[in-house]
Parts: sequence; C-alpha cells; structure tokens
Amino acid sequence: MAGAKRRKKSAVWRKIHALRCEDIKLWCLRRLPMLKWAPSYNLKENLIPDTVSGMMLAIQQVPQGLAFAVLSSVHPVFGLYGSLFPVIIYAVFGMGRHVATGTFALTSLISANAVERLVSPASNNFTTSNNSGVLGLSEFEMQRIGVAAAVSFLGGIIQVAMFVLHLGSATFLLTEPVISAMTTGAATHVVTSQVKYLLGMKMPYISGPLGFFYIYAYIFENIKSVRLEALLLSLVSLVVLILVKELNEKFKRKIKVVLPIDLILIIATSIGCYCADMEYTYGLEVVGHIPEGIPAPKAPSLNILSEVVTEAFGVALVGYVASLALAQGSAKQFKYSVDDNQELLAHGLSNVIPSFFFCIPSAAAMGRTALLYSTGAKTQVACLISCILILVVIYVIGPMLYWLPMCVLASVIVVGLKGMLMQFRDLKKYWNVDKIDWSIWVSTYVFTVCFAANVGLLYGVVCTIVIVIFRFQRAKTLSLKNMKEVECKFKTEADCESLQQVKIISVNNPLVFLNAKKFHNDLIKIIQKDSASTQPHDDPNKCEQNTLLNPVSNGNCHGELSLQPCPNERCAVILDCSGLTFFDYTGVSVLLQIYMDFKNRSIDVLLAHCKESLVKAMQYNGNLGSENLIFFESVSSAIGAIHLNRNFSKLSDHSEV
Repeated sequence: MAGAKRRKKSAVWRKIHALRCEDIKLWCLRRLPMLKWAPSYNLKENLIPDTVSGMMLAIQQVPQGLAFAVLSSVHPVFGLYGSLFPVIIYAVFGMGRHVATGTFALTSLISANAVERLVSPASNNFTTSNNSGVLGLSEFEMQRIGVAAAVSFLGGIIQVAMFVLHLGSATFLLTEPVISAMTTGAATHVVTSQVKYLLGMKMPYISGPLGFFYIYAYIFENIKSVRLEALLLSLVSLVVLILVKELNEKFKRKIKVVLPIDLILIIATSIGCYCADMEYTYGLEVVGHIPEGIPAPKAPSLNILSEVVTEAFGVALVGYVASLALAQGSAKQFKYSVDDNQELLAHGLSNVIPSFFFCIPSAAAMGRTALLYSTGAKTQVACLISCILILVVIYVIGPMLYWLPMCVLASVIVVGLKGMLMQFRDLKKYWNVDKIDWSIWVSTYVFTVCFAANVGLLYGVVCTIVIVIFRFQRAKTLSLKNMKEVECKFKTEADCESLQQVKIISVNNPLVFLNAKKFHNDLIKIIQKDSASTQPHDDPNKCEQNTLLNPVSNGNCHGELSLQPCPNERCAVILDCSGLTFFDYTGVSVLLQIYMDFKNRSIDVLLAHCKESLVKAMQYNGNLGSENLIFFESVSSAIGAIHLNRNFSKLSDHSEV
C-alpha cells in the first residue's frame, strides 16, 4: 500500500519536472487571450477607432449601468461598478474582441428575485439614517447589494466549474430558436418590470409563476394612481430615443459619430427636473444620491449562498448563453475563432472577482456589442478605454445625477431592449424553414413569460432533445447504392482526368444542430488538407473514417483527400442528398455557409437528389435566386452539367486564341 502511494507520488513529481517553459507559455496564451493580441496591437491603425468606440461605449454604459442596477433592486451606483470591473476581467480572459460585457438586463432581473425575497422593503428593519459606513449608504442598501453580489459570486463559481468540466462543448444543445425565444421572453419580462416607473406608480414587487400577468392585473386595478407627469415624460423620452436611434442607424454610413441620445436625454431631463423641482412639485421619483469613489473590496455574504442557488444557476446559464451567442456572432462576422469553454472561464471570473467590489451579475449585452460593430472597434482596448471614462463618472460626475427621473431611466432600458424584442420577426423565418423550430420558439417564449428565463431555457433544451430523438428514430439514416457501378457509369460519360477534380460525397444522415457542426468541419478539412499537400496519401492506415461523409470518387479510401488544386479547371463537390431525410434551420444555415465558403475557394458545390423542401428552404434562407443552378435531380445530371460547363469554357478559350 505504501509502495503504491510512493509510486503515485513519484509519477506526479515526474510530470511536474517534465513541464517546460514552452508548455507554460502555451497554457498562458490559451487561457489569457489578451497575451495574443496585445503584443501585436497596431497603435497607428487601431488606437483611434478603439478610442472613439470606447468613448461611445462609455456614454451608453453609464445610463445602462444605472438602469440595470435599479432593475436589480439595488442602489444605482452599483451599476457603475458593474460597468467597470467585469469589463476589465473579460478583456484579459475573453476571446470576443467585439463583445461588450458589463451590466445586463436579464441577469439583473434574475438577481432581483433573490434581493426582493431576502431583503424586501416590507421586512426592512433599517431606516435611511442607519448609516452603514460604506459610501454613506444605509444598512438596508448594503444588505441588498450583499445579496446581489452573492448571486454574482455563486453564478461565477458555477460557470468556472462548468469550464473545469469542459461543458462549453455542450452548447450545441442551445439552438438558435431556443436562445432567440428565451432572450425575447426575458426582454418581455424586463419591459414589464419597468412599467411601474414609466407610469409613475408605486407598486409592490411581484414575481414567481404567472407574475407577468399579476403585474398587469395590479396596474389595471390601480390605474387611477398613474402620475400623468411621469407618463408624459416617459412618452416623450421613448419617442425621442426611438426616433434618434433610428436616424442614427439609417445614416450611420454618412456620419462618423452617432448622436449619444441616451446621455443627452439624461443630462437634459436631470437639468429640467432640478430647475422645475419636479421631485417635490410633481412627485416624480428620482435616482437620488450617487456617492463618489469606489469602496474597499469585501467578500460576499457566504452564509446566504444556499438561499440564492436558483438565481445563481439562472445567472450562470442565461448570462453565458446570451454572451456566447454574441461572441460567436462577432467571431463569424470578423473572421476569428472563439473557444466556447474559454468563454465560460472569462464570464465566470467576470462574475466572481467583481462580486468582491459590490457588483451585480454581469454578461454581454446585444446593444453595446452592436455599438462596437457600428463604431469600428478593433479590439478589447475600446472596452478598456470606456473603463477610464466610467472611472471619471464614478469620481466626478456621479453626484450630478441626483435629479435624474426614474421614468427616463426606465425609457432607456425599454429602448435598449429593442434588438431582443425585434426577434419576433424570426418567427416568419422559422415558419418557412422548419415549422417544428417555429413551434419550439413559440412554446419556449410562452414558458419564459409564464415562469422565468431559466425555466424557459430548460424547457427549450429538453423539448429540442425530445423532438430530435423522436425524429431520428423515424428517419432513414442509410442510403444503399452500388458505388462502383455509379463510378463506372460516370467514367464512361465523362473524361477521367476531368472527373479527378470532381468529389462526390453522400450525405447519409439527417442534418440538424446535433451533427451540423461536425458536417461543416469535415468538409472544410477536405479543402484544407488538399491545399496543404499536393501529394496523395498512399498509406491505407492514414485513411480517415467519417461517419457523415461517404466519398465515392476515384474508387479509393482517400476520396476525400485526393482533391488536387487544378490550374486549368475548377474543382467541384457534389453532395448526394438522397440520405438527407430531414433537416432543421441550423442544418440549412450550415449548407449555405458551406456553399459560400467553397465558392470563395473557387470550388463549385452542386446538390443532387434534393427534396423539394430542402430546395425551398435554401432558396428562401440564402437568397440563391441570382446564383447559377446548383440543384440537380441526380448525381449523373450534376456531373453532366459540370462536363458541359468545362467543354464550353474550353471552347471559349480556343475561340479567344
């Protein structure tokens, strides 16, 4: 027994001694993405656009930070801290160069459930004069931020644990319809929570199952308590915000800097409220005292972690899902890669570390990320520059926001959620591509509205898995055909040398979100290997086995590796879709992405044996009306079209000579 322990211990020591500086360097580069882009940062080309983007981001971060702190049922100043510390942490550990993290409406709404449940105003034993000694705030306010910080801390711990368990790869279960429906439903909840401020009403905090309907029932029962002054100011703010933002969007190519209407509106209404003394004359609710500076760090209340487990899981899952979707979108648009698992670590640390600085839960926000797109940000330096300006607000400008009306802040929140609410337009897209995805979207949205965002997300994932399993059981997964006879037929109909540049691939499985990513990666690997090597692989032991692709060209196991670049003729890939028994929206998107990727590589992609539903879905979703004919009734007709096109090209070349 002792000998076994000694051997185990010596093996561990051998591994430790075997570590080289190069291994440590590679680990640091993988876990600290900032070390990759920071040394090669081009000051001349990137600093000016990053500075402009950072300034515009800070202008948007400040009102959203104040608003989302109120949404989280804590003092507004903590929203400013939440717009500072998580941004710095994500810039170091995150891979999304255009992702703007910080305060987030959905995570704020989830943490508000814990805050109102554990430190509700009804059970408040503290008075405003009972000073906590921290920032001059009351003990009641500090207890509230203590709960929100505990939710952030535990939510971050859950995300870090998911990173350690490598659960980032499990995100393929989170399909686009589920994420879209969940975020839209959660945005509906956020808008509902702001109605009381828009109307100037005093109402108790209402949450739980069907809380969405109870809120509107309470509003209609107490409609006489609406303050007309607050309602009028809210309507004016909403109209101004929507109108100016639409004009900014319409003329963004003609104007270099968009008008920061959020900041202008906040300054104008604060000055107007101060001059007219609206707080006392009309009874308008204002933000109140904003303390200066940043307090000393303090550990979250660990004794209440067991009471906020539900909200922590909600923050961890909902925040990560929404943030990852934005990171993947930015990576796709600007052509770089994002590691799903590394994003778990980045967002986990962005919640754990800032929780010691009185921060509410954080995540990436769609509006701020879109702002970085539109203002031409290059790297996370833009976010770091915004942090400098937020520090100026915390230490200098913050106290001047005392007179900011709450109804204006609520208007900023509602208009900021426009991008999420506009996802209702996706329903038409899902209906035309796959009606089952449409039904998943609708049912997930209903569950999210009736219960909560985390419940809706869980329902969407479970529903998607059940439907896919049911469809896979009924689907025909194999397409039996005599490949040698097909190959011989093609060789007699066309030139053998010409056929060597044609790759025939049989799709033997349904194409859905479960296997779409692997399908895409396998096809891309074919092109990458062919471009990297000009010599065919003759070793049969190196023939890769592929469960999704069945190569039939050239009559050998290296069919997918033998596509050689041809100086005179374009290469071509024929996808035999006879085995593609069903598909979903993700599958259609991947097929279209493959078509565009191969087209950019000067490789023709033709689809044979396509079902009518697949043809319609691709034409609708990809606007292929102007493209050359890519759909054929059979593989032989596709090869005939290739052969005819090449003969025509040769004839044209001879005539030119």
